[in-house]
Amino acid sequence: MEQYFSATQKMEQEVMFPSLLRGVFPQQQDGAAPDANGHTDLYERYQLLKAIKPMVEKGLASGSDRSPASASPDASWDDAGSGEERLEQRLCHHLAGLQQVLTHLTRDTNALTRRYSQILEQISPSEGQPSW
Repeated sequence: MEQYFSATQKMEQEVMFPSLLRGVFPQQQDGAAPDANGHTDLYERYQLLKAIKPMVEKGLASGSDRSPASASPDASWDDAGSGEERLEQRLCHHLAGLQQVLTHLTRDTNALTRRYSQILEQISPSEGQPSW
């Protein structure tokens, strides 16, 4: 969870001109050329990642405010033994899913930030050369 928040914070600090990401598509892992058909560009991903962060933060805050009894409306209908076991299995399932989603979002955020840095390096003159 902390890695996700750290990655999004770094992205927000480094990406000063998100419009530079328009028309830039994510690079493929195997070195193949990216397929522009059907994929969102990095600008759209940036917007999505920024929109997701407050939802994750709000979800965590509202989840910690709930009492265990209100967490599952059907919990009172389950008998003690099998119901608790099912709830534990459901919780494990959802936590594993959340972990996968956060890992994926963190990877996308880090990749976007790296790509943005590469774009800036391409358009900025190198430090060793005069800019005249």
